[in-house]
Amino acid sequence: MNNLTLIKTNSENTDFRQLVTLLDNDLAVRDGDDHAFYSQFNKIDMIKEVVVAYQNDIPAGCGAIKPFSGNAAEIKRMFVHPDFRRQGISAKILMELEHWAKELGFKECILETGKKQPEAIALYQKVGYQITPNYGQYIDVDNSVCMAKPLNVNPTHND
Repeated sequence: MNNLTLIKTNSENTDFRQLVTLLDNDLAVRDGDDHAFYSQFNKIDMIKEVVVAYQNDIPAGCGAIKPFSGNAAEIKRMFVHPDFRRQGISAKILMELEHWAKELGFKECILETGKKQPEAIALYQKVGYQITPNYGQYIDVDNSVCMAKPLNVNPTHND
């Protein structure tokens, strides 16, 4: 039986750092010449809210949130190791990050991904993220896809 465990930690976590290295290697291939531009926005020092997923005690995936504005937390550094993909791990990490963002008082989560990451776009749309105009440093960046999802703090009904 597969045993998935999610832990809350920060960017000092060694497993998180190793997974992010794999993520950056993957993005370097996908982004090609654009990688240097994107990598400047993906520093991981001083991130206080990090989730690492372990499958049978093996680091399988990660994600993080960072405050973006008073109401919005930005989802960052989402990654699942290729050996553990297509098992729903990324959705579980994302759900944990959203729950944590709500606990911290944020009203929505925002994120940026790339047009060259169609599986990421599909995941985010499946769990309720909607494409929005590009924000912040991603304005006028053609390969960026920005998305947002409101965090219903006190949902009173199901849609």
